[in-house]
Amino acid sequence: MSALSLAVRDSNTMLRRNLLHARRYPSLTLNLLLTPIMMLLLFVYIFGDVMSAGIGGSDRSDYIAYIVPGILMLTIGGTTVGTAVSISMDMTEGIIARFRTLAIHRASVLIGHVIGSVLQSIMSVLVVGLVAVAIGFRATDATVVEWVLAVVLLTFVALALTWIAVGMGLVSPNAEAASNNAMPLILLPFLSSAFIPVDTMPGWFQPFAEYQPFTPAIETLRGLLLGTEIGSNGWLVSAWCVGLAVLGYLWSSSQFNRDQK
Repeated sequence: MSALSLAVRDSNTMLRRNLLHARRYPSLTLNLLLTPIMMLLLFVYIFGDVMSAGIGGSDRSDYIAYIVPGILMLTIGGTTVGTAVSISMDMTEGIIARFRTLAIHRASVLIGHVIGSVLQSIMSVLVVGLVAVAIGFRATDATVVEWVLAVVLLTFVALALTWIAVGMGLVSPNAEAASNNAMPLILLPFLSSAFIPVDTMPGWFQPFAEYQPFTPAIETLRGLLLGTEIGSNGWLVSAWCVGLAVLGYLWSSSQFNRDQK
């Protein structure tokens, strides 16, 4: 069997393992999924009218349209926290040591986690998106091409953040530390344009909010779904995704290979 065939076979096996693990122990996934749903309902039904007035909208429906792209990105960030925890548990509970005694492709363990996490992220986004549609979100002006690009964008963001989460999980001594280390992936959306426009924030904070990874991702997704101006955000989010994915891959591979020695 060629090296490529071996890598594909073993990665597929590890992917099935991670998906089965998520299905048998759904509590972590459900907890991370409930957070964006509760945030969506809270900001729409409790703060919706006030927040809509703050962004120049006429009623709550305007704020629903504004907040949903940010909530979808928050969903991805939350799902990747579960990846960091899962990686840390594998590293500390002995299963990785057993895998190393088997004739399997070395990188398949990480690849299985990454692909599984991306799939879970997209499924979580779908669930949150259905909730958003149920409470009134509509993207009727988006074309088929724009919907496809939106899915591609969400997938690439999930991939980039997952590799970073894998690195965080590998350097964490236990699951609790992994959860804490990955917390910025949940907090950063709150410091972006997810809930309010950047130009309404304090002047000293606007540069950080505008150029951190989540704001260009959210603004690009808004442009694709709602027809708002994308500007340079498309290039910015592409650069962030490539940079974070490469950085996360190199960091994770280096840490994983070092732990094998």
